[in-house]
Amino acid sequence: MDDLEIIAEKIVSQARPGEEIEAFVAWDEETSIRVYNSAIENLSKSQSNGVGIRIVNNHKQGFAWAGTLDPAVIDFALSEARDNASFATEDKFLGLGTPDDSSPKELNLWRDELASHSTEEKVSLALDLESRLRNSDKRIKSVESANYGDVSSIASVMTNTGMKATYRQTFSFIAANAIAVENEETQTGGGYSVGRTLSELDLDKAAQDASVRATRLLGASKPPSAKMTVLFDPQVTTTLLAIISGTLSGEAVLKGRSLFAGRIQEQVASPIVSLVDNPTNPSAFGASVYDAEGYPSRSTNLILEGALQGFLYDTYSARRAGVSTTASAVRGGYSSTPGVGARALFLTPGTAIQSELIASIENGVLVQSISGVHSGVNPISGDFSVGAEGLLIKSGALGKPVKEFTIASSLQRMLQEVVAVGNDVEWIPSVAAGVSLVVEGISISGT
Repeated sequence: MDDLEIIAEKIVSQARPGEEIEAFVAWDEETSIRVYNSAIENLSKSQSNGVGIRIVNNHKQGFAWAGTLDPAVIDFALSEARDNASFATEDKFLGLGTPDDSSPKELNLWRDELASHSTEEKVSLALDLESRLRNSDKRIKSVESANYGDVSSIASVMTNTGMKATYRQTFSFIAANAIAVENEETQTGGGYSVGRTLSELDLDKAAQDASVRATRLLGASKPPSAKMTVLFDPQVTTTLLAIISGTLSGEAVLKGRSLFAGRIQEQVASPIVSLVDNPTNPSAFGASVYDAEGYPSRSTNLILEGALQGFLYDTYSARRAGVSTTASAVRGGYSSTPGVGARALFLTPGTAIQSELIASIENGVLVQSISGVHSGVNPISGDFSVGAEGLLIKSGALGKPVKEFTIASSLQRMLQEVVAVGNDVEWIPSVAAGVSLVVEGISISGT
């Protein structure tokens, strides 16, 4: 961490009169393991580091990056960023951030323990997962893959306008896909467990989830077309919230690409819907002490009891909108400039577990997975039409499995028609937490 700060400080100290300079210096180490049929199929361990440099001069921005911390290469990247700024288009809203009066939260997102585990231990974990899944049910005929992965990352961002932040985190996961066979029919299902080090991973949960998700779809058929109450599984809700997060970006609003533009304080959702982006929650895998521009992370209310409260902003989009940043700058790494994005969306949970939600539904469907999201959801108009599979719900009980059906509605209507939120909050590697969600009146197209 000290080394990254020293490098960032050296870059920033080279600012010329009138220049604003930002240095984003990052280091990470990754492990990726895949096993198949009790043997290692793929194993890789990599380490990378680099720096991204932004220069703003006379409201013109230039950017360059280097995939090494070699001083000569960094000097060349600095020169390139300076040169790129001279040819850029002037934009009066361009400029780096300046410190505000917020203070960083103390978040324990790093586990020293992760570095102490050998590669052999990690391989053993993946093999154990495969074995447990294979033996979980006689209908599980094979395991398509069993995986282990982890990442340790450190980043430092510094500017000559006063921003200075260094943060770090670790992350690890196990995941597997099962293949279930019965009466010559095949179904697949996946399961996973995530944590910040090996001791936080749950092998039984990952194996059981994959087994159940594969076997319970055996015998699935197309359901009849109808309007039904839909119970979205937490993994599906995560995907829906990730889509909605893009429409709650201040940048999307400014570009006319948000269905929520101009609707502050309007009732855009059911009164039981409250949505917050809170990257200070250590349970979230998008949590961080600082955002990608160096502002201390903070909680931002987006929807409160159904009423739209506001949007997410980084420095640039906030200036254009005439508001303050919400510390929502994100970036893909040192090779990219910051943008706006949610990091830890959280839908305030209700009190019922999923089985209780099922018991409350007379005629509906539990959707355990959806497909075609990228082509079937329009984040500007809100139109929603995707493929799905799951289980019918009849008189408060799970019924027969169903597949190859389409659910169609709009994001606006779905938010308004939420009638229950579960208490089964599930944090996964995504911008949003999952939770069971009950929505009425969705069109199901099957037979």
